[in-house]
Amino acid sequence: MTRLAEERRERLLYLQADFDNYRKWSEKEKGSVITHANENLITELLVILDDFEQSLPSLENEKNRDGIRMVYQKMVKILAGYGLEPIECLGKKPDPLVHEVVCRKRCTEDADTIVEEIGKGYVLNAKVIRPSKVMVAEQVSGKKGEENG
Repeated sequence: MTRLAEERRERLLYLQADFDNYRKWSEKEKGSVITHANENLITELLVILDDFEQSLPSLENEKNRDGIRMVYQKMVKILAGYGLEPIECLGKKPDPLVHEVVCRKRCTEDADTIVEEIGKGYVLNAKVIRPSKVMVAEQVSGKKGEENG
């Protein structure tokens, strides 16, 4: 009789461990679905954020500019609360993980440094959801009249 009781006890412990593992997996999966849904929503909202950023400079003479700026700042704060951060790039070396070099500019700046941000990039909870589109400096040679080719 004690052997049967011991077998059932072991079976019960096994089932409890199985259920605990299932519960942990289920919670992890639920968190993953929520994170993915948030990422999709925030990625779509970035278009509106871009529109705000582009329109703000043209509103300097508008009487509603402070209200629009306030709405923009609230949106940035809410998205930051979900883990959204802009990618800093000016003056840095381009990193292919976070920057997309779209063009080069011949100038006197240090070669291969970012001189202009053409499209703002963002990181969401340490994951790049949109790389920065950047212009990179191309060193102007000191010799005049010399062409490549």
